[in-house]
Amino acid sequence: MTSDSAATPQQTTYRERLVPGPGIFVALVLAIPAVALVITPIESGIAWPVGIAVYLIAVITLLLLAPVVTVQGGTLTAGHASIPVAQLGEAEALGSEGLRQAIGPGLDARTFMLVRGWIHRGVRIENIDPADPAPHWIITTRHPQKLIDAIQASK
Repeated sequence: MTSDSAATPQQTTYRERLVPGPGIFVALVLAIPAVALVITPIESGIAWPVGIAVYLIAVITLLLLAPVVTVQGGTLTAGHASIPVAQLGEAEALGSEGLRQAIGPGLDARTFMLVRGWIHRGVRIENIDPADPAPHWIITTRHPQKLIDAIQASK
């Protein structure tokens, strides 16, 4: 997870991989004895190695499938979706309570969202493209102000 900003629009970059926090990987360690317990009646000699292999596969999967948020070359990319920053309006940093409100009772069903439950801050960005039905983009990020600054600098 790295992020940096530069002065000119073409060089303005922001990059963040939305990987789970360490708590999820620690909790996932419980898969090792659970898998070993299931495998033991079948073949006790491979129970622990299989449990460890399942843990490693789960960790690698979480890391590889974590979406990336970037601002580069005048484009905001969130996961597989992208939009030119020229089509973005006001951006608002959301704290924990603001994010909960934005993706809960205050949500417009047409809003594009890239939300990960292990990140409790985010950004709501207005979409001013009249041809796009999504009125906002809501993206969880560990660095809301850096993302907003990169979008503003890229315009």
